[in-house]
Amino acid sequence: MAAKQKKVIITCAATGSIHTPTMSPHLPLTPSEIAEQSIAAAEAGATIIHLHARNPEDGSPTPSPDVFMEFLPRIKQSCNAVVNVTTGGGHGMTLEERLAGAMRTKPEMSSLNMGSMNFGLYPMLDRYPEFKYDWERRHLENSRDFIFRNTFKDIEYILRDLGEAHGTRFEFECYDVGHLYNLAHFLDRGLVRPPLFVQTIFGILGGIGADQENLVHMKRIADKLFGDDYYWSVLAAGRHQLGFVTMSAIMGGNVRVGLEDSLYAGKGRLARSNAEQVRIVRSILENLSLEIASPDEAREMLALKGGDAVGF
Repeated sequence: MAAKQKKVIITCAATGSIHTPTMSPHLPLTPSEIAEQSIAAAEAGATIIHLHARNPEDGSPTPSPDVFMEFLPRIKQSCNAVVNVTTGGGHGMTLEERLAGAMRTKPEMSSLNMGSMNFGLYPMLDRYPEFKYDWERRHLENSRDFIFRNTFKDIEYILRDLGEAHGTRFEFECYDVGHLYNLAHFLDRGLVRPPLFVQTIFGILGGIGADQENLVHMKRIADKLFGDDYYWSVLAAGRHQLGFVTMSAIMGGNVRVGLEDSLYAGKGRLARSNAEQVRIVRSILENLSLEIASPDEAREMLALKGGDAVGF
């Protein structure tokens, strides 16, 4: 069984590197928009804010630490949320580029993908006859022949040079059952230490499908591998988002929402902000008689170093 917890952690993934500007006018792209939406999500009840950076000129994913530094200090100064900086970056970035923002900012948390995989975004091409920027079509089409690289060597490097060197702990992103076993391998070697924050991910083409039986299976395997040394969280892509995170909450887990994972706030209705999705899931949780973990409660649960020890 996952660690027993009295309160639910809400993670909000504010922008990501999957969705493109054409897909929603509400997707935050500039540093100011990312900061404003992140702060509003925290005020709505988000415990952790998971962040990528975007080129403010055209909304394309960027690894630039300078861009991260345009919004991270503002978020920290305006709210108490745990700030989680990606190491996944965007398609086509080198490992060094993907790590650049986190290495510069030394956050309390970073994401860490637990295995290489196909990561297909190209089916979204059929939904949009035209795109606002030329890079958007290339970005989606290139995913047809793209492997999201996360080798054992890559993972070791991140664990050592970011985790051990700077005290950053991780949101372990597991897109398939094998990724759970990869994480168990690093646990057995002593390269990661409990408590683990295991984010199981459903509905990405190339990863495990958004099937309710898969959610139950992933939880069962995680329990088998990690016992009570981990906290379990769930995210699901697109229309599966709210249904799957509700299942997670009912099963004693944590939840992740945000415009990185889904652009919608109901069938056929674009979410107007990240805060709107947070308010929706918070209402669901409270109607299930569940309490929301504060950022400081999450810091204690996940053994984080605290906001005063970051580099921004």
